[in-house]
Amino acid sequence: MKKSLKAVERRVAVHLVVSQACSLPLCVRLRYEPTDPYVVRAVFFIDCDEPVEWVLGRDLLADGLKGSAGHADVRVRPAAGRGDESVYIALGSSAGTALLRVPMQDITSFLQATQALVPRGAESGHIDWDAELAHLLPRD
Repeated sequence: MKKSLKAVERRVAVHLVVSQACSLPLCVRLRYEPTDPYVVRAVFFIDCDEPVEWVLGRDLLADGLKGSAGHADVRVRPAAGRGDESVYIALGSSAGTALLRVPMQDITSFLQATQALVPRGAESGHIDWDAELAHLLPRD
């Protein structure tokens, strides 16, 4: 069994972009677990009974800081305007799409904290392969 490392968790204030002139504030909790080293869980607190959770690739977030990354349901890109230090995250599902504007510094510092625990490229060394195989193999 792998050594348990502390998770990284941050609350981030983001904006749901409704139009060029209008956006709505949201609170998002980003969580990174070294035992699931390839993903970041984003929990959105909106006006409903239960928060909404999305699972995002950590590499996708990191790549989206520098240029357009992702396709289909999740896309990430830096803002194009001068002086706009934001990252845009587009989420799509059968229920619709959402465009979020997130401060780049918040994503950058969160990713730096995750990489202090598990450097990029070292993720597979933090997976409990025996446990993963036990889930895949039939039991007698």
